[in-house]
Amino acid sequence: MPSTRASSTHLVLIPSYNPGEKVDETVRSAREQWNPVWVVVDGSTDGSAERLCRMAEADSGLRVIVLPENRGKGAAILAGIDEAARQGFSHALTMDSDGQHPAALIGEFMQASMKTPAAMILGRPKFDASAPQLRVQGRRISNGWANLETLWMGIGDSLYGFRVYPIAPLAAVMRSQTFMRRFDFDPEAVVRLCWRGVRPINLDAPVRYFTPEEGGVSHFHYGRDNVLLTWMHTRLLLGFVVRLPLLIARRLAGR
Repeated sequence: MPSTRASSTHLVLIPSYNPGEKVDETVRSAREQWNPVWVVVDGSTDGSAERLCRMAEADSGLRVIVLPENRGKGAAILAGIDEAARQGFSHALTMDSDGQHPAALIGEFMQASMKTPAAMILGRPKFDASAPQLRVQGRRISNGWANLETLWMGIGDSLYGFRVYPIAPLAAVMRSQTFMRRFDFDPEAVVRLCWRGVRPINLDAPVRYFTPEEGGVSHFHYGRDNVLLTWMHTRLLLGFVVRLPLLIARRLAGR
């Protein structure tokens, strides 16, 4: 049965772009664990927006925000957290719409956030045999850069998007510059939040990759998105050099 007791501070936020029918299962699973659940449909053209809106009509714990055109994952999350802040929410758990993230752990992550609201709760992925090894090995490069750029503050995984963010500092970070709007959102968000002093807390979480026959949909493009990540880490490394004295001072102060 869907969760009926609504939180006034924490919501689940699901950015969604042409996810196929997996999004229906993802949203139902999230609603079984939490209330409210918001989906930001990022200009989808696969009919999922219409299905989700029909689901929301029958479920007061589900809200669907439809963007008129595809803007990117980060832009969809920004639209969601801006509206959430206007409604008085302080934290958002983000998860993908394609079924890869473990809805069963929503409650555990939310409880960790409520216990330490100033921190960000980061999923640390546990891969099974379904994970493409090229993706598994490649993310180690991004993780290494992210940890260097934060002076090893403790980012367990820079790319896994199953996380709880404090909304106010995340919105401030995103509003301060024009990046973080597409696939570069997840790693840049954690690095820039670490720079603002938001402590990362890592919790293990499984990740499941579905084949096309199982309804899996991937919008990751190795060439385009790796170029985007390379440019992102170049920017962040320059920002790290500028902030290095402050990061060292925080480390020495035990913060």
